[in-house]
Amino acid sequence: MLTYIFAAGSGLLLLFFGAEGLVRGSASLAFRLGVSALVIGLTVVAYGTSMPEMVVSIQASLSHQGAISAGNVIGSNIFNIAAILGLAALIRPLKVRIKLIRIDTPVLIGSAALFVLFFLDRKISRLEGLILFAAAVGYTLFNLLAAGKEVRKAKTVNLGRPRMLPLFAEIAFISGGFVLLVVGSRLFVHGSVGIARAAGLSEAVVGLTIIAAGTSLPELATSLVASFRHQADIAVGNVVGSNIFNILAVMGIAALISPVDGTGIGTVDLVVLMTASLILLPLLCTGFVLGRLEGGLLLAGYILYLGWLVVP
Repeated sequence: MLTYIFAAGSGLLLLFFGAEGLVRGSASLAFRLGVSALVIGLTVVAYGTSMPEMVVSIQASLSHQGAISAGNVIGSNIFNIAAILGLAALIRPLKVRIKLIRIDTPVLIGSAALFVLFFLDRKISRLEGLILFAAAVGYTLFNLLAAGKEVRKAKTVNLGRPRMLPLFAEIAFISGGFVLLVVGSRLFVHGSVGIARAAGLSEAVVGLTIIAAGTSLPELATSLVASFRHQADIAVGNVVGSNIFNILAVMGIAALISPVDGTGIGTVDLVVLMTASLILLPLLCTGFVLGRLEGGLLLAGYILYLGWLVVP
């Protein structure tokens, strides 16, 4: 048990330093390229912080542990919206850009709806996985084209305009941050799963809670640090982009490798996933700010969901 506790604690420490480096490097890179921090948050940061979900879901798929694979994605997305955005907004109200409301959040809602439709039979086939992955490629290409337009217009819309680092430092911060986030999340998941299984939790509950929260720690650390540093675009874009990537790319690739059997995932879990995705849009539309009150409501909702999961 002490080994598991040590692993979890070490993972948390690595996550902090990884998030700090990733946010600093990404904000500077956005300024250098002349693109918005939102685009960087939706792509580079979001996809990078979703690598733990990718690794865990692929490993679970290869081991035919479909409940962990699907539960990881579902639980991570719920955690990202309700817990991470809730905490980040409590730290500092988060201003959001119109692109996030008009395009990216609706894409998130559509992705969640498509996944729930496919998962009604608690399975994701290879064909359904291919459709999800193709949608991920299309969304990524759209964001890359949007970034290209921003570069050509030479308009930087980065909040706070950070001091630009040397190029080698940006690369070092971003790559080093990713490595620390992945290693830290794996250590935390290893320790936490060991503790949870010793407590007798089921595979589905472990996937929806411990593994989901553990693999979302890179997003948590990154968004909280970004909020502290007045980088709201990275804080919010990271969560929205990660959720889209989790559903479309992570679940799509896992199903392409081996069809996912998510027996054990309940209807309530899917309802909470859709509710969290849907409620985000009106919350962001209220003055284009996710305030402390809204953040508190999101966090309270997650605590209630967590209590429903773990309390017999």
